[in-house]
Amino acid sequence: MGSDLEASSSSSLFQSPAVKEDTPLLGSANPLSSQPKTFANVFIAIVGAGVLGLPYAFKRTGWVMSLLMLFSVAFFTYYCMMLLVYTRRKIESVVGFSKINSFGDLGYTICGSPGRIIVDLLIILSQTGFCVGYLIFIGNTMADVYNSPTATDLSPKILGLAPKVVYVWGCLPFQLGLNSIPTLTHLAPLSIFADVVDLGAMVVVMIKDVLIYFKQSPSVEAFGGFSVFFYGMGVAVYAFEGIGMVLPLESETKNKEKFGSVLGLSMAFITVLYGAFGTLGYFAFGEDTKDMITGNLGSGLISTIVKLGLCINLFFTLPLMMNPVYEIVERRFWGGRYSLWLRWMLVFMVSLVALLVPNFADFLSLVGSAVCCALAFVLPSLFHFLVFKQEMDVKGWCVDIGILVLGVVLGVSGTWSALVVIFSVKE
Repeated sequence: MGSDLEASSSSSLFQSPAVKEDTPLLGSANPLSSQPKTFANVFIAIVGAGVLGLPYAFKRTGWVMSLLMLFSVAFFTYYCMMLLVYTRRKIESVVGFSKINSFGDLGYTICGSPGRIIVDLLIILSQTGFCVGYLIFIGNTMADVYNSPTATDLSPKILGLAPKVVYVWGCLPFQLGLNSIPTLTHLAPLSIFADVVDLGAMVVVMIKDVLIYFKQSPSVEAFGGFSVFFYGMGVAVYAFEGIGMVLPLESETKNKEKFGSVLGLSMAFITVLYGAFGTLGYFAFGEDTKDMITGNLGSGLISTIVKLGLCINLFFTLPLMMNPVYEIVERRFWGGRYSLWLRWMLVFMVSLVALLVPNFADFLSLVGSAVCCALAFVLPSLFHFLVFKQEMDVKGWCVDIGILVLGVVLGVSGTWSALVVIFSVKE
């Protein structure tokens, strides 16, 4: 969810007809944030729907392996976020370049137009990928609540169609309306609502997991084998995606010397929360853990409220997540002006892709590997290396190049692993 913040810092520019490639994405001045507010903003920017697929990833990879992957990804994500901060500080202090507010600005400053194009493309792919995941969740969850298979009807249909198809297409006209709203200002209250629902649902799910575990205590595996390692890494990288928010947040922090500590504390808290959520979900249901943990909650009143609340949350979060995509696409293809038909076309394409992907967690792994690895690991280490290479010793060179290579390996291998799983499920 991090790119929402990056987009909000550049919203006024993208809507201007006089947009230029080398124009920094400056936004209006905002009050500087205290340390508690920065902590909360980091939490809001990172924690999203990806957490719902963690218990299933724990089932596939084993709970010990999953915890090790979560903590490793959290550490490297934090390290690469700070690489971006240090890189921007270096450029602004030495070159005297005007304020760099976004990931795309940094890419342009270091690598010119290709740098911004690559960052923009990856942000488009990641944001639309998140939205595809949202629609998959909504479609599958609504089908689970209202059209679950029964003893007399193992494959329920609505007007001859699979329930998921009906619910995804049913969202389309309403999403076309919501995505027609031109600015983030009118959508801001939806973000607050979405985050409150997310946190509340996580708490309810974990409490139910504990109660269920003490009743049935299913067998669990600690390690799932090397063959599923890259699959699990993709889900973990997806869950921690938020690299686009770090520069806007650091700009808005009152005490910038403490920003690294606050960011690290927030990341540590999120990691512990993710680890607890994934472990409890897997321990409660074992091999029966579904790709969306909400599918294991049964049909009680509280479970139904949680499921519908999450669906409403993601339904209203989708236009927020698409906003950075609109800003980039409208700047590239419509001179920075508002374009209704471009927005509607993108929403239609996202809906279409959501119908083609059967499994929520598998899709998280695909997006995390194919896109988020490049955003979170490859580009930050590359930008830092290009700016600091004259000053770094051999150790510094090895660290930057090592993270870059790691990001590429995880991205390629994880993408292949996720595609194999997705196509095997479809078959």
